[in-house]
Amino acid sequence: MRIDNLQYANWSEKIFRQMREGGVDAVHVTIAYHENFRETVLNFEAWNRWFELYPDLIMKGLWASDVDRAKAEGKTAIFFGFQNPSPIEDDIGLVEIVHTLGARFMQLTYNNQSLLATGCYEDDDTGITRMGRQVIKEMNRVGLVVDMSHSADRSTIEAADLSQRPIAITHANPADWHPARRNKSDDVIRAVTSNGGMLGFSVYPHHLKGGTDCTLQDFCEMIARTADKFGTEHLGIGTDLCQDQPDSIVEWMRVGRWSKEIDYGEGSAAAPGFPDMPGWFQDNRHFDTIETGLRQTGMNDAEVAGIMGDNWHRFYAENFTPKGG
Repeated sequence: MRIDNLQYANWSEKIFRQMREGGVDAVHVTIAYHENFRETVLNFEAWNRWFELYPDLIMKGLWASDVDRAKAEGKTAIFFGFQNPSPIEDDIGLVEIVHTLGARFMQLTYNNQSLLATGCYEDDDTGITRMGRQVIKEMNRVGLVVDMSHSADRSTIEAADLSQRPIAITHANPADWHPARRNKSDDVIRAVTSNGGMLGFSVYPHHLKGGTDCTLQDFCEMIARTADKFGTEHLGIGTDLCQDQPDSIVEWMRVGRWSKEIDYGEGSAAAPGFPDMPGWFQDNRHFDTIETGLRQTGMNDAEVAGIMGDNWHRFYAENFTPKGG
């Protein structure tokens, strides 16, 4: 089983076919960065058209059982998530609505301070807000997973401790391997995994030691070291693949509506667009490369299978359903 727990590609039939060539059984797809509720609903509508156009390639994913069905039918199950809480605006009642529509992950922040928590680019991390505590409780109730990929350290640790269900960092790497501002300290990873949560390893070059030039061996050895520290069962893949996106999308991701100035975030003024992917992972056809690299670190079949998809599948099964459902 192969599950990629974060992509934001410029979707097309080509990419859907590459998913099938790569044997990818499920992908968690970002459908909101800065969109409000109505705009997010339009993104759900757009995906419904994709499902109608390519029923032999993709299907909507709501539950872990949909991954099994997709695998059996030779399709890729598409699960939806938000990289910002903007789709719920300031209305806690929308948490249940977006879950009903099909959302399964929601970040409490995207780099900046939100109504719920502090983003990783703020100077001061004040932790989970009053509204954030209530939203986490409601997310736990309905089965919407708390994602802290772009959140600051204190906020993430508090979220992991406050949440009554495991949370996730869907796409990031350990900061002690590569100290990007978006990568995570051992304290953060420990807080998430010790509470049953998951870390998805990213191949986005700004998250990689050496960037585009990062080697497969270095990446896979980093995963193996992280497994030794925190347990293989809490680890998966979340590539953060932004395939075929124009560079203008980076501006949308980083700036949204909050600034009139370009905020390059993890990039630089000299290279504001998308960086080149490493040669060993260009698109969905290359998951076998990561699998081979993990085996070469000495991991056994069960450990490799867990990281490539089984761990996310278990996490889906335990955390997408409403409490008592």
